[in-house]
Amino acid sequence: MTSKERFDMTINHKQPDRIVVDLGGTAVTGIHVLAVENLRKYYGLEARPVRVIEPYQMLGLVDDELIEMMGIDVVGAWGKNNMFGIYNHEPMKELKTFWGQTVLVPEGFNTTYDEKGDLLIHPEGDLSVPASARMPKASYFFDAVIRQEPVDDENLDVQNNLEEFGLITDGELQFWKDAAQNARATGKAVIAGLGGTALGDIALVPGLQMKHPKGIRDIAEWYMSTVLRPDYVRSIFDRQSEIGLENFRRLHEVIGDNIDAVFICGTDFGTQDSTFCAPEQFDELWLPYYRRINDWVHSNTGWKTFKHSCGAVETFMSRFIDAGFDIINPVQVAAKGMDPAHLKNAYGKDLVFWGGGIDTQKTLPYSTPERVREEVLYLCEIFAKDGGFVFNTVHNIQANVPVENIVAMVDAIKEFNGRN
Repeated sequence: MTSKERFDMTINHKQPDRIVVDLGGTAVTGIHVLAVENLRKYYGLEARPVRVIEPYQMLGLVDDELIEMMGIDVVGAWGKNNMFGIYNHEPMKELKTFWGQTVLVPEGFNTTYDEKGDLLIHPEGDLSVPASARMPKASYFFDAVIRQEPVDDENLDVQNNLEEFGLITDGELQFWKDAAQNARATGKAVIAGLGGTALGDIALVPGLQMKHPKGIRDIAEWYMSTVLRPDYVRSIFDRQSEIGLENFRRLHEVIGDNIDAVFICGTDFGTQDSTFCAPEQFDELWLPYYRRINDWVHSNTGWKTFKHSCGAVETFMSRFIDAGFDIINPVQVAAKGMDPAHLKNAYGKDLVFWGGGIDTQKTLPYSTPERVREEVLYLCEIFAKDGGFVFNTVHNIQANVPVENIVAMVDAIKEFNGRN
């Protein structure tokens, strides 16, 4: 079977010839640039700077050589600009990181340093405006710089929180058309984050790409607003989903079936032990808009819809199904209530589990290669039955994960698939 055929069976809850693998297809299923470089060294590939594909988390491009080495079935179609509003493609330039690695970033990736020596990145690469994110010297990725203006509840304007959600331009349509065609030409399954349907994704709330963000932009203030200002948030979601679906309509006209899955929203609803909100609040504030988006996608396209949420969200699984999502990621198996066998038995006929192949908090970074192998085989045995499982880790592979453990994970997948 081809990767595309294998994916099509998996996503429709049919048993493929082997597990579908995604390592690097999205901003929540990726690999840090340092880990990518270590993998290239391990496999004896040519030494060259790794391209940063997603700079906020410093995720590296998993190139064709690694895709072949690691048996990957899914690739991403990436957008025109990155999280900071900077054109994210050629030409590239080199950047020396705090940890000593030389990486490739787009030419417009302009940075400065603060008085502590931390690295600052500016929206659209414009050094004349305040930085929107900071990478501390001891860190391996960026943190948002909160630029919240004083909140005046008497004069809150919904348009301020919609500034980044405009109608797609002709240039962006052409870019996506080409990106999707190029991804499809690989013969792999294709997932794309088309944007515009974030609905409170906390990574996007601060408006990292905006020079002067207005509205509710402080993360804590946003969380409080879902309780204190629900009508305001509802108005944002209503207009945002309306704009997003118009963009999806225009995008589908040029992309067609050149993508297989669309990343709808990355809003997290779970902590390690509980949820951020009550199920009833989810029903009132998010569910109607998720259903609107998913219903349109299913009625008008062949795409499957991908929902990201970390944490202990077992109590939300039935609601994700009610909202019309096809896929849930990352399946945080170490969180409270997220027993893999229970999840598969209770929800596996309706949801595709994209992730959950190995714990990234403890096992992958801190255990032995043999323990990694054991956990991968155990979790694959549970999730792979009757399809409905795309192998990925529980969120992105971080910088200092031992390369031997990553390789042990890859080898265990191949062992499970009978390819060793």
